[in-house]
Amino acid sequence: MPLHFAAARSTANSPIARALARKALARAANDNGDVADAVSFDTTMRAALRHFAEHGLNAAKEAARLAEDAHFSGDMQGYRWWLAICRRLDRKAADRLAHRLEVASALIY
Repeated sequence: MPLHFAAARSTANSPIARALARKALARAANDNGDVADAVSFDTTMRAALRHFAEHGLNAAKEAARLAEDAHFSGDMQGYRWWLAICRRLDRKAADRLAHRLEVASALIY
């Protein structure tokens, strides 16, 4: 008498599971926003990566320090630039710095 092997079916690959599974989206979603935002994102991301290559794991702290120095010297363009670099590297640290400097500016004026 011959023996036949019948492998057990996986419930994940059953015809019913495949029919009930949600279909993947036909195209990828673009969460970069419009083209101007994408160019700005690309510019600051490249600068952040270059800054990280120079300073390693301390890159976010260094960018925050440079942003703070620029803020207190009155260089608001430099402040925004270094804050953007810091934000690419460590969003929470950049948010804390921006909040702290807003409070400090409010106390001075």
